[in-house]
Amino acid sequence: MATTALTGFSMMSLLSLGYLTWDLMSPNQVENEPDQTFGDRSPTPQPPHIIFILTDDQGFNDIGYHSSDIKTPVLDKLAADGVKLENYYIQPICTPSRSQLITGRYQIHTGLQHSIIRPRQPNCLPFDQVTLPQRLQELGYSTHMVGKWHLGFYKKECLPTRRGFDTYFGSLTGSVNYYTYDSCDGPGLCGFDLHEGESVAWSQRGKYSTHLYTQRVRKILATHDPQSQPLFIFLSFQAVHTPLQSPQEYVYPYRELGNVARRKYAAMVSVVDEAVRNITYALRKYGYYQNSVIIFSTDNGGQPLSGGSNWPLRGRKGTYWEGGVRGLGFVHSPLLRRKRRVSKALVHITDWYPTLVGLAGGNESLTEGVDGYNVWQAISEGKESPRLEILHNIDPLYNHAHCGSLQKGYGIWNTAVQASIRAGDWKLLTGNPGYGDWIPAPILPGFPNGWWNLERHTQPRKSVFLFNISGDPYERVDLSEQRPDVVKELLARLVYYNRTAVPVRYPSEDPRADPHLNGGAWVPWVGDEEEDTLDSFYQKKNKDWKTKLKLSKSRSFIRRLNARMMSNRI
Repeated sequence: MATTALTGFSMMSLLSLGYLTWDLMSPNQVENEPDQTFGDRSPTPQPPHIIFILTDDQGFNDIGYHSSDIKTPVLDKLAADGVKLENYYIQPICTPSRSQLITGRYQIHTGLQHSIIRPRQPNCLPFDQVTLPQRLQELGYSTHMVGKWHLGFYKKECLPTRRGFDTYFGSLTGSVNYYTYDSCDGPGLCGFDLHEGESVAWSQRGKYSTHLYTQRVRKILATHDPQSQPLFIFLSFQAVHTPLQSPQEYVYPYRELGNVARRKYAAMVSVVDEAVRNITYALRKYGYYQNSVIIFSTDNGGQPLSGGSNWPLRGRKGTYWEGGVRGLGFVHSPLLRRKRRVSKALVHITDWYPTLVGLAGGNESLTEGVDGYNVWQAISEGKESPRLEILHNIDPLYNHAHCGSLQKGYGIWNTAVQASIRAGDWKLLTGNPGYGDWIPAPILPGFPNGWWNLERHTQPRKSVFLFNISGDPYERVDLSEQRPDVVKELLARLVYYNRTAVPVRYPSEDPRADPHLNGGAWVPWVGDEEEDTLDSFYQKKNKDWKTKLKLSKSRSFIRRLNARMMSNRI
């Protein structure tokens, strides 16, 4: 488990659903589904079945219990009867969130701290990382993944079936057409991207992905005996990422919304809500529910230009403002000891790794070295979270802020570098954190495109921001000038973390990945026998990364700060 030292300044402590009686919607009906049910038997099997549902680009305001214009009755009911996570953090874009969920480690410790893994990059989740599904396999689980992978596929060793999943059905790239499963990485660089295990699933073209993925999950539930082996299903929806596509019948209830993008986006969220309803029904029908844990999470903030909304939080997907990193999340389970409540415990996406390994019966030795914490007692019993600090990221390759410098970082940290950290009540951002406006839900026609372009062309005038997030969750009052003492301590924490970082893995694109050279589909293009030269490539390409991040010559000053912070644990 994580053993990161805490900062020394003052830090504040921080369904049962019932039987669902709705009729199943025909688009989600499983073909050849067995008629018999396994039923809830005694004794209850241990450990619990785990269903992790991840949505893509769903904003903080894009769920019924946060919003008035999008209806999600099933998600609302599950959250209300479970535990809503209202101090829950994710990453601002797709690949980082998935990598941290699967490895329990910050991006700086996997080399994925910059951007996403592009389809043509010879890059994937590092092979030295033991993944969450691999740990669960060791603990006797049957592991299955359905949906979006986005953790690299240049070699077969990168595929989900080689990283701990017994079965896989879904797309490997970051974005595909919901019906045709075509994925493009530039003009003329398009290919088919739907896979069954390690084969291309050509025959499934034409079926809407949210329905198709739901069918697969229900089929897994129908054909597995819940009493024989615990089950882990990672359902990684493509929705509600662009392109904005959904069956027309889901758009009609939102016909009064004047903004076309918001209307389509809301329809896609409604399809997800229905899908979760049908999966939850299947959990009851086939005897899993009483010994199950359902976790719902989004992977990053919403994109207002594509119908999403993070209101009233600041910023959007791709930024380190709260709108980019504060996520939707809840846990629903009959095993929760304190249900029907809102949790303010600090939780990060890396925490699911040790938490789920612990639920599965694993001991702490199986999560040694990860950056996450086991937060089950905080979620289930309402105890204090063991987590009091989050490194949002340090990205040495992102465009440096023109107004940042080592001098403005008090000789401790080069504030031109994009980085963000939260400790207790405080959140620090350096460099360019991304476009940071407060954007209401895009309800009106043509909103927010017009004025958004004005803000996009505004150059940031600062490179250091400090907020008391507990008292100012909307990041409206910058306290960096009033509290230089806190700024210095958090800058020193960035230095501490940066010394543990590995070089960035962001190789150039490989022309051999072109789908036209691989039968028209996105598939692994580097042979198993081909020597992997990535390690030497990273070493050469990043040989000056520490030089670029030369942050301070005052090593003794940093040592004193960190020693003081480490000695004042809460």
